[in-house]
Amino acid sequence: MNLTQIKNILEDRRADSVEKLALEAALLTRQQFGRAISLYGPLYLSNFCSSHCTYCGFHSQNKIQRIKLEPEQYRKEMQFIHNQGLRNILMLTGESYKHTPVAYLKEAAAVASEYFQGLSLEVHPMQTDEYKELFAAGVDGITVYQETYDRARYAQVHLSGYKKDYDFRYATPFRAAEAGMRQISLGVLLGLADAAEDLYALYQHLRELEKTYPGVEYSVSFPRLRTVKDKTLASCDVDDWQFVKIIALTRLMFPRVGLNLSTREEPRLRDHLLEIGITRMSAGSNTSVGGYTLLDEEKQNPQFDIKDERPVDEIVRLLKSRNFDPVFTDWRHIENKS
Repeated sequence: MNLTQIKNILEDRRADSVEKLALEAALLTRQQFGRAISLYGPLYLSNFCSSHCTYCGFHSQNKIQRIKLEPEQYRKEMQFIHNQGLRNILMLTGESYKHTPVAYLKEAAAVASEYFQGLSLEVHPMQTDEYKELFAAGVDGITVYQETYDRARYAQVHLSGYKKDYDFRYATPFRAAEAGMRQISLGVLLGLADAAEDLYALYQHLRELEKTYPGVEYSVSFPRLRTVKDKTLASCDVDDWQFVKIIALTRLMFPRVGLNLSTREEPRLRDHLLEIGITRMSAGSNTSVGGYTLLDEEKQNPQFDIKDERPVDEIVRLLKSRNFDPVFTDWRHIENKS
């Protein structure tokens, strides 16, 4: 599918156009994934950041309280997430090589392995040998979003720091795959640039990865720009109508690729998208460092404002009431580790 076709699909406002896409996507999703929905919890380890990304609540110029969790602190956070029933965790940091080096991430992974079967990281991009170290320490997956594939726009919103290097970030999933990572998640931040152009470029990026490293399990995410403590750092012009089409179109283009959905989206829309193409979603999330057990809500500095605040048990009840199978553990990865 070329760029013009994608633009035409996203710009088509007819009700029957989105319904047709959604029905086709739902059929493919059920064929490939059944009614299984994998659940995970995010854990923010640090908000120290050396990059100035204008849209992010953690950016280096934002005057917030900077926190890096110590082992006894992130253990407490992990225990909390584990007690909610989740067995897959995504550990996140700001982009600071100084404050969260590989050694720190390996230590966190070692503790996390006591509580979780699936360990993924969303941190600063690294070299292949560093990813190999993390893989040996038990990390299964890497999440790295290009944010936007428009080079000019990329330069406008990434003003300083390592993240200014577009090409180094673009090559990050290739380095992670070379290091042996089993799961790699890509994505674009909807609202930064033209959605159709970013979508087309993401598809090309993913095709290139699939061709080069066919044994990796890939997934994609489409986070939309959100406020930070009700403050708008950048606005999103992708409405719900277009968002549904993006999810459905991606499923049609990539039948076997996982589609992730975070708590950036409101409950009503998250529930609707379950039927169309979503295969993995966060639940009971907190996007602040120490937000689960260490800081009260007033003192928190989130990366973005959460729209779906439902706890894990409520999400599980919802899934079961709609005949979905909530999955807490990826047994394939446990078998591969043994």
